[in-house]
Amino acid sequence: MMDLSNRPKEKLELNKLQKRLRRLTGQAISDFNMIEDGDKVMVCLSGGKDSYTMLEILRNLQASAPINFSIVAVNLDQKQPGFPEHILPAYLEELGVDFHILERDTYSIVKEIVPEGKTTCGLCSRLRRGSLYGFAEEIGATKIALGHHRDDILETLFLNMFFGGKLKSMPPKLLSDDGKHVVIRPLAYCKEKDIEAFATMKEYPIIPCNLCGSQENLQRQVVKDMLQKWEVEFPGRTETMFSAMQNVVPSHLADTELFDFKGLKQAPDALNRLNIISL
Repeated sequence: MMDLSNRPKEKLELNKLQKRLRRLTGQAISDFNMIEDGDKVMVCLSGGKDSYTMLEILRNLQASAPINFSIVAVNLDQKQPGFPEHILPAYLEELGVDFHILERDTYSIVKEIVPEGKTTCGLCSRLRRGSLYGFAEEIGATKIALGHHRDDILETLFLNMFFGGKLKSMPPKLLSDDGKHVVIRPLAYCKEKDIEAFATMKEYPIIPCNLCGSQENLQRQVVKDMLQKWEVEFPGRTETMFSAMQNVVPSHLADTELFDFKGLKQAPDALNRLNIISL
């Protein structure tokens, strides 16, 4: 981390960011009961700004939490050409964090199956998820922590609406389909711009993704640009949209599985009461 001892303004800003991220992360953990006493939390560390920040904030909370839980950092080395294998082990050893480097050549599988020029993110994420789920079971992790933040959650909501025909997003807490794994997103309430500023000040050794990060015209990037433009034009709009995700009214949507529209009938004495009021 950069030395801020002689730069009080930058030091103050870093402290403010850390307090804000810690408060919002703690609130999300509390709201969704993400971490419980005795949990072994597997922190998935990609080498990006989000996962570095998540690890930092969770370690910070761990030191003062009223419950006991352990943290183990796990990086999935997908064997992308040029991947700097030494960076994360060196960083984690310096921190004194328990960690594992999981080696799985998902890169070759993705490149073999996905045609040139097509988006690789879907297949890559499924392979990555399967590898991490399996390893979590192997090491006895009770929670799998991912570094998705508020902006990721909003972007996913619009992606599913625009391209998937579903009103769904990334939940802050998720039970895997087989019921074996609980996935948590502790940064669910945190803004990407705060995380980015925090990571810059901390000077994390960022590792870019050469598989999907370099692809242009991704649907997610289009949605991200749209939301950022809205926020510039109408400050606070993304905050309002995220609040809407926490204030769902099923009876005012159109999902017949979610609300009993067919069983919705007028009360038997409704007409009688209406006549009395008219008189």
